[in-house]
Amino acid sequence: MNLRQLFATLRYKLRYGSTVEWYNFWYMVLRKKQQIIPKVASIDETIGHVVKHRCSVSRFGDGEMLLTECRAIGFQKGNPELASRLIEVLTSNEPGHLVCISDAFTDLYRYNRKARRFWRTHFYLYGRLWDKYLHPDKTYYNTFVTRPYMDFASKERCMGWFTAMKEVWKDRDVVFIEGEKSRLGIGNDLFDNTRSIRRILCPPRNAFDRYEEILSEARKLEKEALILIALGPTATVMAYDLHKAGYQAIDAGHVDIEYEWCRMGATRKVRLERKYVNEAPGSGQVAMPLDQEYKKQIIAQIV
Repeated sequence: MNLRQLFATLRYKLRYGSTVEWYNFWYMVLRKKQQIIPKVASIDETIGHVVKHRCSVSRFGDGEMLLTECRAIGFQKGNPELASRLIEVLTSNEPGHLVCISDAFTDLYRYNRKARRFWRTHFYLYGRLWDKYLHPDKTYYNTFVTRPYMDFASKERCMGWFTAMKEVWKDRDVVFIEGEKSRLGIGNDLFDNTRSIRRILCPPRNAFDRYEEILSEARKLEKEALILIALGPTATVMAYDLHKAGYQAIDAGHVDIEYEWCRMGATRKVRLERKYVNEAPGSGQVAMPLDQEYKKQIIAQIV
């Protein structure tokens, strides 16, 4: 990182930090609360349900909610069609398909200080969106099922959650639909218990622009395959559409990166040499892997 990049990063962190502190302060002073406090299953309950019933999973976090208003996030521009589809998924009730949201509406102190400040700021600014779309009588499942490490104050149970997650894909023929530099499972043992791995590589930014092409490629797969999608908000919608087409499809989010951080004992979001981490500074340039086994796993590229 050169000096110009370093100063730009420092300016961003100072601006971001002061903004978060400001809204976090007013959230606490005004005792701002959501009108709807949703019922959200625990991580253990979510994993157990997926393993037992082979459910599909769509996950909603802060980014997906911003996109319902066509606001851009770091790697996906705002798009009216994407906004409409995200709202459709969030308000859906398809049997065998789990809608996962944050459990940060209550008991924020299970999370570390940075995460608490973030969620208070998010709810202060955008809590109205959750109130608009959530149903008070519906049970949602836990979006942190694929983020079970970095934001937690206590790391005691984190590795156990990853171990439990491995039961989801144990002895399954798995297909990753991922950004071309995501490289799920490369350099770790998270997916070593699968029967086989194939990959469909997709654009790392604005993947929804190529949605129909990616979905068409996915629909060529056999219905017995387990499809794990790491493609930002595009994955949220695609898991839903593939479920309705007869597949088990899971929005896998950052599960692989969180596992890497857990193995490292990382205390902040850091870059990884082998794969792109959109939330860590300096992760834009990632050398292409030379591993022949990885290349053999690629069955399609839409980039």
